[in-house]
Amino acid sequence: MNIIGIDPGVTGAVAIISRSGVGLYDTPTALVKVGKTARTEYMPAEMAALLRGERNAHVFIEKVGAMPGQGVTSMFGFGKGFGLWLGILSALEIPYTLVTPQAWKKLMMSGMADKDAARTRAQQLFPGAAAALSRKKDIGRADALLIAEYGRRTLG
Repeated sequence: MNIIGIDPGVTGAVAIISRSGVGLYDTPTALVKVGKTARTEYMPAEMAALLRGERNAHVFIEKVGAMPGQGVTSMFGFGKGFGLWLGILSALEIPYTLVTPQAWKKLMMSGMADKDAARTRAQQLFPGAAAALSRKKDIGRADALLIAEYGRRTLG
């Protein structure tokens, strides 16, 4: 069975742990121009395409909520991504489990407190994926991979 971890943010990612290795995919997004401004938008069809062939899989998706100090627009956008992923999983009939950041971080990053701890821990656990986690902006990939590993460990 493949174990999939999803960090649902616009800068999030999908990690797939299978018998043949690890796959890391950034959340499909596009820069959309609205009037004089541009914003990053989710691409639902491409999001679904990432998971369409996953029949023997279980997804662990980060259960997100509003964070103190977060603006209304960013909260709405974050919730939009979370809702899109849940809709896609339901439509594709892929079983999933919601996991809080506190739960997966407690198991996967115990004793690690620095800002870049998720990338560091993911590189330690998956040295073959280190190149895909080498940039600061790869934090979404690291989170998704650690969420998937959390799922693998909790499913036994």
